[in-house]
Amino acid sequence: MTRRPNSSLASSPALVGAVTVLVAVVAVFLAYNANNGLPFTPALDLRVRAENSAAMTKGSEVREGGVRIGVVRTIRTVRLANGKAGAELAVTIEGSGDDLPVDSSFTIRPRSPLGLKYLELVRGSSDRAARDGHVFGTDQTTIPVQIDDFARTFDGRTRTAVQRNLQGFGNALAGRGQSVNTTIDQLPPLLGHLAPVARNLSDRRTRLGRLFREVGRTARVVAPVAATQADLFTRTAITFEALSADTDALKETISRSHEAFQAGIDSFPVQRPFLTDSAALARDTQPVARDLRPALPQINDAIETGIPVTRRSVRFYDDLEPALVSLRELARDPATGIALRGLTANVTTLQPQLRFLAPYQTVCNYWNYFFTFLGEHVSQRGPFGYSQRAAIKSTGQQSNNPSSMGASEPGNGEGYAAASAPRGAPAHFHGQSYTPAIGPGGEADCENGQRGYMRRLSRFSDPKYDIVSDPETPGLSGPTYRGRPRVPRGQSFVYRPETGAQVER
Repeated sequence: MTRRPNSSLASSPALVGAVTVLVAVVAVFLAYNANNGLPFTPALDLRVRAENSAAMTKGSEVREGGVRIGVVRTIRTVRLANGKAGAELAVTIEGSGDDLPVDSSFTIRPRSPLGLKYLELVRGSSDRAARDGHVFGTDQTTIPVQIDDFARTFDGRTRTAVQRNLQGFGNALAGRGQSVNTTIDQLPPLLGHLAPVARNLSDRRTRLGRLFREVGRTARVVAPVAATQADLFTRTAITFEALSADTDALKETISRSHEAFQAGIDSFPVQRPFLTDSAALARDTQPVARDLRPALPQINDAIETGIPVTRRSVRFYDDLEPALVSLRELARDPATGIALRGLTANVTTLQPQLRFLAPYQTVCNYWNYFFTFLGEHVSQRGPFGYSQRAAIKSTGQQSNNPSSMGASEPGNGEGYAAASAPRGAPAHFHGQSYTPAIGPGGEADCENGQRGYMRRLSRFSDPKYDIVSDPETPGLSGPTYRGRPRVPRGQSFVYRPETGAQVER
């Protein structure tokens, strides 16, 4: 009896190896070309032109609403309509793309601080749909200021200095909350007094321009005789010093002054009108002279000190003349009054902002919390300096997972996989913004950073969502660990932002 040969697939090792190699090659091919779209699926090939590629690379994603819908296949240089060189991105949109309007727009955005970019699509409203090979012009492509372009505006030494300044400012502000609080407390009164001053300076009746013109004219008139005035003061000081040093000579001079007195007696009747006016002037200046007498020693010292200063002032007047001429031109410029009025408006609007923002620091101490940990947050050394530290989020597996990209709606704990429980419980969106600092009466309501886990607080969302999105939690949350129970005594504050001119007068 003969046995039939075994004809199963496992009996041929060569065939099994060949099939395995074929499957591996197909898998590698699909993985290698995944960035260019999966094979055997419909796609729309487009061309997007921009003034430059903004460091966009081949294989970059095309996203719409945060969801990947395509890929950039190639990037090449083309000549634009204005004659300049630009970039043309060959883009493949997954799906047929029949509903992509021709007036859609694109924006090149950063994907991460490391320099990766992606192309964002914003659909238009046209009834015409783009077809294969459609070209979107540069007027439909926006390139915002990129973080790498901003960093390249500074040279290497400047970037190093900025890093040191940032670290120094963080350490300088840490632990100085009392000084910052005092400054913020004193700013509203200061700005309140500054507003009327700026208003008076900008008023046409102040004639500020004429003041600077006259000061310049006075300096110009005095400059030629500055040396003569300095010599006059010097000689006068020497004369009075000599008279006070020799009293006998002064007595002899008086005794021999009879002839001079007689001449004066003869001339006094003629001088009577002048003396009458002089007496009236003396009566008017008597209060000033009475107050001036105690200050004469200081005035004498000032005159003695001013003699060498006056001698040196001639060169100063020559150097000051161009500055005064420029100041005169500035005063004549119509834009000067506009600038002063703008400064008045700025001061007028700044005080109500401080009245609203000050409690975030004086009550909740948020400013110090931020800068205390800023130095540690921006301390990860890298090849280009220091960068932000980051921690990988670990969450359970569910639909719209907060640890992954491409969510289509808020995280609501839906589709949760129980097997991923060690990585985290079902996640629900909690995104309160613009939380308050105080209540209507100035009581502490520092909600940011110390709320409990609320099940739902979202008045305008679908009832199916157990999420928290309302900006304010009912009730008062009280102060932070280093905060105050209420606004400090004497500090002006508002519970809600003010609008319009609110400067107290």
